Amino acid sequence: MISYWPAAIEGFLVSFGLLLAIGPQNFYVLRQGLRHRHVFAVATTTFLSDVLMIALGVMGVGRLFADNPTIAYWLGWGGVLFLLWFALKSLKGAIWPDAMTDDRIEASAGDAAGQGVRIAILHALAFAWLNPWAYVDTMVLIGGVSVKYASDYGRLAFLVGAVVASAIWFYCIGYGAKKAAPLFKKPVTWRVLDGFITMVMLSVAGMLVRHQLGL
Repeated sequence: MISYWPAAIEGFLVSFGLLLAIGPQNFYVLRQGLRHRHVFAVATTTFLSDVLMIALGVMGVGRLFADNPTIAYWLGWGGVLFLLWFALKSLKGAIWPDAMTDDRIEASAGDAAGQGVRIAILHALAFAWLNPWAYVDTMVLIGGVSVKYASDYGRLAFLVGAVVASAIWFYCIGYGAKKAAPLFKKPVTWRVLDGFITMVMLSVAGMLVRHQLGL
C-alpha cells in the first residue's frame, strides 16, 4: 500500500514556512484578533482564500505542468531557486531579527479597522487577493514543488498538508493574538522562527533537487 504521508508532511512544511513570513495579510488577522473584531469571519475568509489559491497551484497549475515534462522540469528548478532565495532571506532574518510592534501592525493594516463584518470580510479578501506575493507563494512555489508527485493522489495529499497548515496558522493567530502578541514583539521569537523557516526551506529544496536529478 502506497503511503502519502511524506507528501502531506512536505505540503504542510512548505505552506507553514511561507505563512510564517510577516506580511499584510498576517498583520490584518493579528490586528482583528487583538481587537476581538470579527475574528472568525476574517480568519475563515483568509483561510478559504488561501485554500483556493493552493488548490489552483497544486491541482491546477501543478497538474497542468506535471503533464508536460519540459515545463515540469524547469518549474522544478525554478522552485529550487525560489526555496534557496527564501531560505537566505530567512537566514538574514535569523541573524538580524526583526520585531512586530503595534505601530507596524497598524501601519501595515492601513485603514482596515472595519466597522462591520461585511467590511472586515472585504478587507480580508483584499489582503488575500490583491497581494502579488500570494500568487507567487501558492501557485508558483507550492504548485512547483507539487509537480514532483506524479499521481493525483500524491498531489492531493500534498494539498491536504498545505491546507492543514493554513488552517492552523490563521485560526491560531486570530484567536491567539492576545497571548501571542508579546512573543511576536521580541526579536528572539523571530530569530527562532526564521531559523526554523531556513531549515525547512533548505530541506525541501534538497528533496526537490534529488527529485530533479532522479536520485
